[in-house]
Amino acid sequence: MPEGPAPRLSPEVRGWLRHLWRKATTPDDWSRGGEPHPWWDRKSMEPMLSFPRFDLSESSYAFLLLAKKTPAWREVYTQILDELLRRHTTFWAAVDWLTQIGPDPDRARYPKRYKRLIPKDLWGRYDVPGWTANGIPPWDVEPDPIGATGNLFFRGFFNLMLAIHRSVSGEATWDRPFAMAGLEDRTFSWTHRGIADYLSGQWAETPLGPHCENTKAWPFCLSAAGLGLLLTDRTLGSRTHHVYPRWVESAFKRKFTTWDARGNLRGVALYYDPLLDRAHGNHRMFGLFPAIYAAPQDRALGELLYREAVASVGWDKRWLPILYPAKDPRGLTIAFLLAREYGDDTTAQRIGRKLARMDGGRFFDGSGGSDADEFGHFFRYGEPWPRGQESALYLLKDLLDGEGDWWRAFNEEDVEKFAAPTVTGCDYPRMGFAVAWNDTERGELRLESYAATSSARGEATRFRVEQLPSSASVLVRRDGADFGAWRVLGPDTIEIQTAIGDHRYEIVTGWRDTETSRAARPETASAPAVAAAAARARTSPIEIAGAVAAVARASAACPCCFAAPG
Repeated sequence: MPEGPAPRLSPEVRGWLRHLWRKATTPDDWSRGGEPHPWWDRKSMEPMLSFPRFDLSESSYAFLLLAKKTPAWREVYTQILDELLRRHTTFWAAVDWLTQIGPDPDRARYPKRYKRLIPKDLWGRYDVPGWTANGIPPWDVEPDPIGATGNLFFRGFFNLMLAIHRSVSGEATWDRPFAMAGLEDRTFSWTHRGIADYLSGQWAETPLGPHCENTKAWPFCLSAAGLGLLLTDRTLGSRTHHVYPRWVESAFKRKFTTWDARGNLRGVALYYDPLLDRAHGNHRMFGLFPAIYAAPQDRALGELLYREAVASVGWDKRWLPILYPAKDPRGLTIAFLLAREYGDDTTAQRIGRKLARMDGGRFFDGSGGSDADEFGHFFRYGEPWPRGQESALYLLKDLLDGEGDWWRAFNEEDVEKFAAPTVTGCDYPRMGFAVAWNDTERGELRLESYAATSSARGEATRFRVEQLPSSASVLVRRDGADFGAWRVLGPDTIEIQTAIGDHRYEIVTGWRDTETSRAARPETASAPAVAAAAARARTSPIEIAGAVAAVARASAACPCCFAAPG
């Protein structure tokens, strides 16, 4: 259970939650005959991530952190995650795998901005990243998006979402068979554990890493898949994650990276084609994108990739400007989050100021009414909705409090929250809780409510507290005074009648934390080791000049704007 001051959700986090609730619970049709609502992000990072399922996965990360902030109020988080996961089983979630059959017929007509994504000598004869190429030789057309040879990123990110759901809820909902939409309206039965076992087993037989698009293995997606296996093992007690550290040593460091004679990192590949035995791209900046997923699995590797990436473009140097004219803020956002994760205050402050000038954060009413209770980061897109991927990723800054928090999110499982007194039946989205945690020293449940919908303020509502040691011995205070508007519903459950608004509750439960030990802290390098790593992450004037020129040309709407031609 949390120690120290009660964690509290900021107004921005509460507003983001309110908007995502609207997105998740508003019915739309993700079947082959329908189409997702326009607020599901289908534009970010085109052509690789411009599919609505990436809005689902990027939006899920915050819930792992929200459940640590308000462990006694997770019901709404679970409901939203269920809606995200349900959409991930549909045609539109797998639309690329189910419609992009064989080689891309538009290969010879790609826009010039794609040139940095494709080996120069193969331009016009090679599929751009994002084209999944289901059925391209030597593979047959595979109708199951999960059980395919390729499509690693589909099941990898899905498994990560499933593990987050299990960590937040403790429920086995998705470990029971569910149907996955496949080619020509076929369906395939899967479970969370089944997906993790399949992914791990396939990876073990494919040491270089399973493909995302056929013919391309990506450090970014493979690291995300590895993180999902790590959290799956922690939540299900399985043994699937061993394939990731083996891949790092046997494949990533040999096939996806280059090193100089002194052992310094020279470059990281954007992706590797095992059929051609060829890596495309070789820039240290590319290491930034897998680093956010590598950090909780291999903290030292994550730091190496992060420090080399920001050094390669001078973002860690006080005397150099941070140039980033691209609209998609992902590179800056990930660097900012990792700077805070690794205690790199100088870089965090520099990038934080840059992002603050471009994030476009504001409150709004997604229904077009006067309740401006939803929040999002609109950046510079000039669109009616905040882009789900970019807004959700940037929101993590308000949930990660300090160095090592991202590591702890995946490595410190708070299983006690499942047995502790918990709020249920909250009338969300009219009312929510900014504070919900058990003070185990005083034996109290502390709550702070707020009006999640402004127009509902003052209206009558009620909520329950369940899993009490004994409902007969409970005392309730509201705003510092004894409060009597509650009743016993059962031996471990009470119901509190109140009004929607800003109220503080102290509920004397007598519950004590039964943990006998705390999970390990993240391993941190010594100060000399960190200084040495920073020194090795050199900044070459020639490299920076090339990177700045590439950014200025905005030659690709993707992370590769930093890359030299492959």
